[in-house]
Amino acid sequence: MSRRRQNLSRVRQPQKFDYILSLIIVLFFVASIITIAACKPLLPVYLSLWGLDGVLTKQILFYILGVIIIAVIIYFGNDNLFDFAKIGYFIFLACLVYLFMSSQVVYRFTGRYLPLASPVNGSTAWLQIPLLNIQPSEFMKVMLIIISAYVIEQHNEMKEDDSFESDIHLFIELLKWILVPAILILLQPDTGIFILILFSIMVMVICSGIRKEWLIFGGIVVVAAVVLFLYLFYFNQPLFVKIFGDSYKVKRIYGWLYPEEYSTGVGLQLYSSLLAMGSGGLFGHGFQASLISFPEPHTDFIFAVIGMNFGFIGCLFVVGLCVALDVRLYIIASRSKNSIEKLMVIGFLAMFIIQQLENIGMVVGLLPITGITLPLISAGGSSMLSFMIAFGIIMNASLKAKKLSDYVY
Repeated sequence: MSRRRQNLSRVRQPQKFDYILSLIIVLFFVASIITIAACKPLLPVYLSLWGLDGVLTKQILFYILGVIIIAVIIYFGNDNLFDFAKIGYFIFLACLVYLFMSSQVVYRFTGRYLPLASPVNGSTAWLQIPLLNIQPSEFMKVMLIIISAYVIEQHNEMKEDDSFESDIHLFIELLKWILVPAILILLQPDTGIFILILFSIMVMVICSGIRKEWLIFGGIVVVAAVVLFLYLFYFNQPLFVKIFGDSYKVKRIYGWLYPEEYSTGVGLQLYSSLLAMGSGGLFGHGFQASLISFPEPHTDFIFAVIGMNFGFIGCLFVVGLCVALDVRLYIIASRSKNSIEKLMVIGFLAMFIIQQLENIGMVVGLLPITGITLPLISAGGSSMLSFMIAFGIIMNASLKAKKLSDYVY
């Protein structure tokens, strides 16, 4: 056998998994199971950890199902993603329309909701199938990131110049896909997912090569809106109430800014969360040693459970996991040679970052409460499965992005 054949026989086959990313996902799962189990003293009486309808049982089953989804996506690859994403888009769009009809049309005229579409915690965002609640908006955000990557790449291949007109054409093409589901999600109401979708796709568009003047314009608009909001809120309360109304959402803003004053009403969740976080100290009270009760401990406010049970060290570990995940996704995106996959990974990275920041920020009182869960930690089947779809796509992108130095010739 010639030397070349001997060398070729020793060529290392491409790895089918990104082992670093896989390890991070496993560590998230372990942290999730331990933290959800620690929520036991805080769960309402109608919820349990184990059993057919147990919170922990479901989380483990959804994780196993998610691993299967990752394996299936890796097996088939990313080549036909756009076709599958379009099918998923219209399926979940139909679900969003059904939820909208239930809350905004049928209920207003009949006082009843459509089957499987009653509100939960004031939001009609779930299809309540027995033993399983499906949140279509969680899957829709993934479908929109996939579709947006293809739309952006197709636009970049066909555009003749980098003019403002070309950028506007891209915005219009994206809005054709985004506008309707985004409005339906906002009307559920689910402000958190709405913000996630807009932020993720905005980051993808910025990274696609649009004119930098748009960034300046967007920054001016955002700063002006924030300044106007703060001015009305602090210096012109009558006009603020006249514009935004005296709704529950406005009251939640007061509860966020003044949690102690509203600790028996809209500020209860945040006030209790701050007490729980502060009481944990460096190492926490210990597993299931929850001294302070607050709503949604296993979902939106699971980070407060970590602080109370495992202290600053536990919080630091989870934040470290989040940073490790974000850095790994950044590395995969930066190494990717496929522009569509690069854009998708960028979109998923933006999705994870804003969700991590918003959840942790709202638990510690830095950001308003929007109902955003902590990725891969909070209990939730739809959230877990949507993330696993994203990870399957990211795994494929990581496989293709491996450098030439990874192989031995």
